[in-house]
Amino acid sequence: MPRQEECLYTKEHEWVFRDGDEIVVGITDFAQGELGDIVYVDMGETGRQVNAGDALGDIESVKAVAQVYAPVAGEVTAINEDLADSPEKVNQDPFGEGWLVRMKPANPADLDALMDHEAYRKFLEEEGH
Repeated sequence: MPRQEECLYTKEHEWVFRDGDEIVVGITDFAQGELGDIVYVDMGETGRQVNAGDALGDIESVKAVAQVYAPVAGEVTAINEDLADSPEKVNQDPFGEGWLVRMKPANPADLDALMDHEAYRKFLEEEGH
């Protein structure tokens, strides 16, 4: 799985990694830290068409329930089924075994609007994190 420096990021703290003609989506280390211990992950069904900004699913922690949003428009091609039995993987390895979904972007050029690692780091600083 990707290194943080290889990913793109959203302002909602999702990371995106290009893998051939698909992307892998997860939440950042910052996001999992803010949520605390994750106890439940529901990313819905595969085969769904989503628009950028649509809710992909929910992550429930001991503190809160947070929605995960589609970084770009496209089709959900896979869901990390391991998280049903082991949601803590999102805390333990958010850029690895804690990935959430795979998508096939409708327009790969939409990824150009996302932040690179350096821009995301500056975004966190500007937000006071």
